[in-house]
Amino acid sequence: MVSLEIQHTDGKARAGVLSTAHGQVQTPVFMPVGTAGSVKGVTPEQLIATGSRMILANTYHMMLRPGGDTVAKLGGLHAMMGWTGPILTDSGGFQVFSLAHLRRIDDEKVVFQSHVDGSTVELTPRRCIEIQRQLGADVIMQLDECPPGDATSENVARAVDRSILWAEKCKLTWREDAESTQALFGIQQGGVFEDLRERSAAALVELDLSGYAIGGLSVGEGHEKMIRVLDAVDSQFPIDRPRYLMGVGEPRDILSAVRRGIDMFDCVLPTRNARNAFAFTWGGRMRMRNAQWTADPVPLDKNCNCYTCRNFSRGTIRHLFMAREMLAATLLTIHNLHFFAEFMTAIRTSIATGTLEQDAQKWVSKMYAPGQKPDDKN
Repeated sequence: MVSLEIQHTDGKARAGVLSTAHGQVQTPVFMPVGTAGSVKGVTPEQLIATGSRMILANTYHMMLRPGGDTVAKLGGLHAMMGWTGPILTDSGGFQVFSLAHLRRIDDEKVVFQSHVDGSTVELTPRRCIEIQRQLGADVIMQLDECPPGDATSENVARAVDRSILWAEKCKLTWREDAESTQALFGIQQGGVFEDLRERSAAALVELDLSGYAIGGLSVGEGHEKMIRVLDAVDSQFPIDRPRYLMGVGEPRDILSAVRRGIDMFDCVLPTRNARNAFAFTWGGRMRMRNAQWTADPVPLDKNCNCYTCRNFSRGTIRHLFMAREMLAATLLTIHNLHFFAEFMTAIRTSIATGTLEQDAQKWVSKMYAPGQKPDDKN
C-alpha cells in the first residue's frame, strides 16, 4: 500500500515521504508523463539521471493499445517500461471525454469510439480497476467524469454525482483483491463551483481511500479560479493522505498549489515543450529555434548540471532543431525534466527551512519577468 509521512510544514505546504511497493519518493513530487508506456524521447536510465523518481502512465491509452492483457503478459508496466520506481496510472476518464468520439454515458458505463481504430469500447468502474490491476501501477485512480471547463453548474453537478457513484464502485472492485499493494485514489470534481467541490470531497473522504486527487482543473479556467478551488483543499482532505493535483505543470501553478497543501503533480509540459524547442530555466523559457542562439557557445543554463548542459551549447541545440535531428528533442527533454526535478527539490528545501513564501516570490519574479510570461497566461 501507499502511505505518506509528513516531515516538514511551512504554512499549509507539506514536505514528506511517499512510500510505495516500488520505493519511496520525496514530496512534493512532479511525475513525468509516459502516456503510452514511455516517457517520450528518453530511456529509463536517462530519466533516473534527471532526478525523476515517479512517473505516470494512462489507462485509456494502454487499454486501447496494446491492451491490458498484453501488458500483463509482458510483466506489467514496470517490466514493460524498464522502470523500477513507483508508477501512477490515470484512470482514463479525462481522455475518454477529450479524445474519444461518439460517447454515450450513463451511471453504469461510458461507451465510446476508439480514436485509434474506431472500435466501440465500453468502460465501467469495474473494468477501469481490472485494467489498472493488469497494468500493475502502485497508485491507481477511480473512473471519473471530467466535464469541460465551460460546463454549466447543472452539468458539473451531474458529473460530481456520477463520479462519486463510480468511486464507490471502484472501491468495491479494488477491495476484492486483498493481497494487492495498489493504492486507490479518488478524484474530486466540481469545476470552479465551491459547493460542488465540497460535496465531492466530503463523499470521497467518507470512502476512506488511500489518497485524493483534485481533477477538472487546468482545463481553461485560468490561474485565479484554480487558486480559489485549491484554497479549500487543506480543510477538505485528511492531513495524512497524499493530495494530487492532476495535469498541472506550470511552475507558477505548482508553487501556488504546494502553498495550499498539494503533494503530487503531473503534466506533459516539460516533455511536450522540449519537443517543440522550448527550454525551462530559472530565468524563464528559452525558444531554442530563435536565431539569437545560432553561435552561442554556452550551455542552456550555466548553473545546471544535467547531461545536456554539461555537454552541449545553445548553438548546438538550435542547430539540431533546425536540422530536425531526433537528438534535439532528447537533449531538451533531459534538461527540462532535470529542471523540474531540481525545482521540486528546491521547493522541499524551502518548506524544510520555512522560507517557501519568500523563495517562491523570488523564483516567480525571475521565471515570469517581462517577456517571459507563458503564452497561455494560465
